[in-house]
Amino acid sequence: MERNKTPEEMDVALGAAVRIRRRMMGMSQEVLAEHCDVSFQQIQKYENGSNRISFSRLVQIAQALKCRVSDLVAAVEPSGEAASVGASLVQRLSTPGAMELLEAYERLPSHVRAAVVQFTGQLTREREAEREAA
Repeated sequence: MERNKTPEEMDVALGAAVRIRRRMMGMSQEVLAEHCDVSFQQIQKYENGSNRISFSRLVQIAQALKCRVSDLVAAVEPSGEAASVGASLVQRLSTPGAMELLEAYERLPSHVRAAVVQFTGQLTREREAEREAA
């Protein structure tokens, strides 16, 4: 039997939840790795879902991130439509630059936020039109 090389969706979502929490705390991968006695490369693999996180390691990670294991797992629990929306949101927030963009967006006045949403929508539509024309 050939081993599946693509990460499982739940492993990716859990890794994304770890990344988001770590970044929200302003912690580097190196610091988290030190707390867990692993390499920062291992943290990268956990965060992108290519390596599964054992339960004991998840407990260490949660302690280092000053949260409960359930806080990290909550976004990936397979309990219907709300959970899949939560997992999708976690994966989107793990996109490089997403957290920085959201933090900057939150600091904007509401009328500027509306203009930013309109502008990015227009950029997206133009990009999609370019792809279709190509």
